[in-house]
Amino acid sequence: MITRIHAITMPRWGMTMTEGQVVKWLVEVGDTVAPGQEILEIETEKIANVLESSAAGVLRKKLIAEQATAGVGSLLGVAADHEVSDGEIEEFIAGFQVRHTAAGAVEAEAPAARTVTVPGGHINVMTLGEGSSIPAVPAVLIHGFGGDLNSWLFTQAELAGGRVVHALDLPAHGGSSMPSAPMSLESLAITVRQALESLGTVRAHFVAHSLGGVIALLLARDTPALVASLSLISPAGLGSEINGQYIEEFLSAQRRPQMSKSLSALFADPSLVRREMVDDVLRFMRGDGVPAALRSLAGDAFPGGRQRLVLREVIASAAAPVQIIWGEEDAIIPSTHSKDLAARAAVRLLPNVGHMAHLEKAGLVNEWLAQAMMAADSSEKR
Repeated sequence: MITRIHAITMPRWGMTMTEGQVVKWLVEVGDTVAPGQEILEIETEKIANVLESSAAGVLRKKLIAEQATAGVGSLLGVAADHEVSDGEIEEFIAGFQVRHTAAGAVEAEAPAARTVTVPGGHINVMTLGEGSSIPAVPAVLIHGFGGDLNSWLFTQAELAGGRVVHALDLPAHGGSSMPSAPMSLESLAITVRQALESLGTVRAHFVAHSLGGVIALLLARDTPALVASLSLISPAGLGSEINGQYIEEFLSAQRRPQMSKSLSALFADPSLVRREMVDDVLRFMRGDGVPAALRSLAGDAFPGGRQRLVLREVIASAAAPVQIIWGEEDAIIPSTHSKDLAARAAVRLLPNVGHMAHLEKAGLVNEWLAQAMMAADSSEKR
C-alpha cells in the first residue's frame, strides 16, 4: 500500500528529550516539499536544529504555531499527495491524535543506559534496536574528545530501525569509569574492543567522530575482522594538524562564557549551542579526576598541539569499505585531511558545516550512514 498522507511529528533528539519548541516553519501550507528538505526549526534544551521532510508531498496543514511547545511524537503538520481530499486529511489527523494519546505512556519511556565490565572498570553503553526482527550487523558509535554518547542524539535512533546500535562512553567520559592507568589512543581502542566482547559483538559497522575516528582506525588496523565498515566524521588520525588552541581552551574553561565560546567553535552556526549543552559539559568537566584525565589524554593524542598518530595507510589497506564525512568549515581538524583519499574511500564534504556534521546536517549524514551500512551488508552476503 502506498502512503498518501505523511505525518510531520516532533522528533526525539536524544533519549532524555520529552518535548521541543517549534521556532519557525520554513515552508507554508500549499508548498511542495521534497524528501530531505528543511521544513521546521526546532529547539530543545540542549540544541537547536532543523527537521527535514521524510517524504514528498504538499504541506496541507500546520497543527502547531511558531514558538509553541509539543511533546515527542506529537503531530506538528501533515503533508499529502496532491489528490488527497481535505476530508481525508481531517480523518487522518483525528485518527493520529487518538493513536498518539493511547500510545503516549509507551512513547514517553526512554531506554536506560547500562554498564559493561572491562578490565579495570566499566563502560557506559546505550543500546537501541534490540527488538528488531531483522538480522543485521550491529553498529557502534564512538564519540570524540570530551564528548559522550549524547553526541549521537540525532543519529542513534535513526540507524536503529533495522539493526542493533550501541553508543559507548569512552573511559573518563560520560557515565564510564575513570581508568586505573593513564589513557592513550591505543588503550582506548583496546577498551572499546573489550566492551564489545562483553556485549557479544564480534563484527560491527563503526561510526566514529573526531578522536573516535583514530580509535576506529586502530581497530581496523589491529582487529580487521571486527570491522564491517568505517564511517568517519571529521576524524582524527588522517593528518597531523589540529586546533591545539581549541583543545587548551576547552580544557581550561571553568565558567559558562568560556565553555560557550569553546563549544561554539565546533559548529559553523554557533547559535546551535544551547545553554543546557554548555551546562552539561561544565558539569562533566567538574567531575572528580576528569580534568586531569582529559589533559593526560590530550597530551598523548595531541602532543605539542599536533596529532601523534596519522593512520592514512589504514584506509589504503582496509578490507572494509570506508566513508569519510567532513564539514568544510571544520575549525578543529581541517577537512583537507581527506584530500587524495577519494580513490579508496567515499569522501563527502559538506559546505557551511563545521566539526559536528552529524548534528549540523543530521538528516543527510544519517542517510549516508544507513546507505553505507546496507551496502556493506549486501556485499558480505554475496
